[in-house]
Amino acid sequence: MILVGIFVTTIFISLNYQSLNLIFYIILFLLSVFVFFFGFATGQSLAGPVKKLLQRAIDLSKGDLKTRVYLDEGKDEVSQLAKIFNNIADELEKSKSETQESEKSVDIKVRAKTQGLEETITALEQKIKNRTLELQKIAADSKKMQEKAQEKEIEAEDLKRQINSLRTSLGRARPKAGKKTNDAG
Repeated sequence: MILVGIFVTTIFISLNYQSLNLIFYIILFLLSVFVFFFGFATGQSLAGPVKKLLQRAIDLSKGDLKTRVYLDEGKDEVSQLAKIFNNIADELEKSKSETQESEKSVDIKVRAKTQGLEETITALEQKIKNRTLELQKIAADSKKMQEKAQEKEIEAEDLKRQINSLRTSLGRARPKAGKKTNDAG
């Protein structure tokens, strides 16, 4: 629109430059002001929604899946872009919700399987503790038996020495006893 106004003004000036009067310059000035403000207003009406859409896109990229763009209903490109943006945000939110539900489901299944394993591990650990206590008792009993066996060996050695000592004493005593019986007869 701005370019059309400038083009028309340029044509009028070039065709009738000599016959231009004050009214033409006033109209030209007013037309220029109108074109400027119209262009500025048009730019602002486009820039505002685009900035709003950009800010919401930044919010969405930071993880705010609840963000939406609400513009006046229209059929222009910015309104259509806002609708598409909202659809994308809806799909992302739905996808995140489904992912969280899936994670919860998997977590529940894992906990159920893990609980059975933990119970089995606990039972095995208890069996190991019980078996360890049994083995420690057996080892202690075995040590006591070894000590008793050593005591018995010592006692047996003492008895052997006593028996040998008695035999030796008997062996010395027999020949004397035999001489006495021979002398008496």
